[in-house]
Amino acid sequence: MTKILVLGGAGQMGRVAARALAGQHELVLTDLDAGVAGRVAASIGPTVAGRGLDVTDAAALRAALDACDLVVNTVGPYYRFGMPTLTAAIEAGCDYVDICDDWEPTLTMLDLRERARDAGVVALVGMGASPGVANLLAVTAARELDSVDSVITAWSGTDAGTAHDSDAGGRAPGAAYLHAIRQITGTIRVTREGELVDRPALERVDIDYPGLGAGVGWSFGHPEAVTLHRAMPELRDNTNVITGGRALYALCRGLRMSVDRKLLSVDRAARVAARVVSMLPPGNLGDGVLPPLFAIVTGRRDGETATVATALAQVPGRGMSDNTGIPLAVAALLLGTRDRPAGVHTPETLFDPDEFFAAFAPHCIGNPAPTAMTATTRSWVGARDNAESLRASLLTGLLVP
Repeated sequence: MTKILVLGGAGQMGRVAARALAGQHELVLTDLDAGVAGRVAASIGPTVAGRGLDVTDAAALRAALDACDLVVNTVGPYYRFGMPTLTAAIEAGCDYVDICDDWEPTLTMLDLRERARDAGVVALVGMGASPGVANLLAVTAARELDSVDSVITAWSGTDAGTAHDSDAGGRAPGAAYLHAIRQITGTIRVTREGELVDRPALERVDIDYPGLGAGVGWSFGHPEAVTLHRAMPELRDNTNVITGGRALYALCRGLRMSVDRKLLSVDRAARVAARVVSMLPPGNLGDGVLPPLFAIVTGRRDGETATVATALAQVPGRGMSDNTGIPLAVAALLLGTRDRPAGVHTPETLFDPDEFFAAFAPHCIGNPAPTAMTATTRSWVGARDNAESLRASLLTGLLVP
């Protein structure tokens, strides 16, 4: 039985992942507060142990890693904790998987590929919903084209309302909101003309979704925009966007202006975002047109310009915790099912999408068939056929209102 260390396992995403992993492997679940870790572990099952651990304590982290085969890292924000934790895992010879959603540490962690390869460590960074599932949706769509020119990966701000501060006392903003403020302010890195370049965040992106029509997104700093070319070498343009209604966009734009003009610190803006989003009705967060998680790929097919959109059609739950923590757990389980190449990977270079979605399906609502996990529409197919494709994989209320 594999021994798995779940860092941050008492948090929202960590405890979801731990529940999915429990019973199949021996788990050690950690939190800064040993008492909290113990209570969460006891609530999950007898094969789960809880312990206190501060990941900034290098000696304690190394001791915990030395006792495990795989570390599942849910301690964010990753611009603070991603690189040192992965480095420690490599030094300990421990396989690694996380939900890193910041593009900056993603690029620096990928630079550790040779060290991981030499240590025989398989490391996977960015395996949640976006990044993670979104990367594999892009690969699924790209397979229908002869060549790929551009990719848009997109996720809905609707889930933002389910991301709560981890500090119950409200003394510090949660990692999800700290991440969001950093990635809507200043400049972010995207792919343009085949090169990684810095662009202002929250640039408008018009979306023409086959079978659904027009929509709008705003550029958001995410790993997909700087990694997908590793699986699609001919890719010229690549952007990750957030979609949502007017209230969400107005909030993001206001916070961006306040931080960029130094009227608010990142921490203060994150606390404001958490408070305001929690008060917005869910209907004010979504745009009511586009799916919650999708990828649109444009390229060439049979000599003609063509577009393919692939959306996630089934989910394990209705909130960010389930929709991030479950893909993380599925990936952790898949790491041990066959020989994987040592090194540092992102989802699109480590997993075949069909393999992943087949493993993901049993964890989703209603236990859907693997073939129902995604819905793909195509620009060269008529509106009726695209509509039927959407309905065939539809979880009621997920893809369209």
